Amino acid sequence: MDRPFVLVVGSINEDLVVNADRLPRPGETVTGGIFRRFGGGKGANQAVAAARIGAEVAFIGAVGDDDLGANAIDRLSEAGLDVTGVARVEGIATGVAIIVVDQRGENQIAVASGANAAVDRELVDRALDGRSLSSDGVMLANLEVGDGAVLAAAETAAANGLTLVLNPAPARLIHERLFELAPILTPNESEAGTLTGIVQPEAGADALFRKTGAAVIVTLGEAGALVVDRDGVRRYSAIDIEPVDSTGAGDVFNGVLAARLAAGDTLDEAVRWAIVGSGLAVTESGARKSIATPEAVTSRLAEVRGPI
Repeated sequence: MDRPFVLVVGSINEDLVVNADRLPRPGETVTGGIFRRFGGGKGANQAVAAARIGAEVAFIGAVGDDDLGANAIDRLSEAGLDVTGVARVEGIATGVAIIVVDQRGENQIAVASGANAAVDRELVDRALDGRSLSSDGVMLANLEVGDGAVLAAAETAAANGLTLVLNPAPARLIHERLFELAPILTPNESEAGTLTGIVQPEAGADALFRKTGAAVIVTLGEAGALVVDRDGVRRYSAIDIEPVDSTGAGDVFNGVLAARLAAGDTLDEAVRWAIVGSGLAVTESGARKSIATPEAVTSRLAEVRGPI
């Protein structure tokens, strides 16, 4: 049986992580931390999560012509991704994220986009040229690359009958053309507030649904997730975990969601899988998580309560 297919368009970073007792305040230096280096970038993290949950995944993005770029491609290839759509851009550094994580698993992140800024419509169109796409697949994109790249991905999804999942992160004004292409939107609570100006997540999700017509899934961290679409409003609980590092948990949610939708799950079934996957991810350090496997998620699906 063929594996479900997910095509991801997005960013690739190398993450430089310091685990500290607490997050620094503005102008403050916090010493005594532990340094580690991980693969990162929202697109790459989401793609790896989709592959680990069982999907066949192709990735489109860009790295620089430096050693970080070569290492990033090797990591994605080792994770089982098709990386023929990853360009190496001359004279530009690979994207880097500087991350500080405290003892509660909360984080601060600063990103230098590097080669991710070169992911544009032309690059995406070139990577998609001649590629055979199955209509039961899923296209997953995020906003760590430019509008041209996201629009090219969305238009390709629409033309080939793929389900489009758009993770509007980092939150910014979304191109109106995207709403015509029937995406599933997956902001977190903060991003939903930024997109709508409404702090309360259920009201914000409903406003976003009414504005766009898109199914909206708002991730709520330890409170689970909220779904708003034509069938109404549903809440699902999170699983009980001891947090270690919340970095990249939202990326696991999106990768698992896309993979399960491609496998034929309903939206609500896929949300349940994604909640468990992202919950497990918080128990693991680094943004590029490995813990959300089919076996691990299946064993804890019954813990998700809902719809509430």
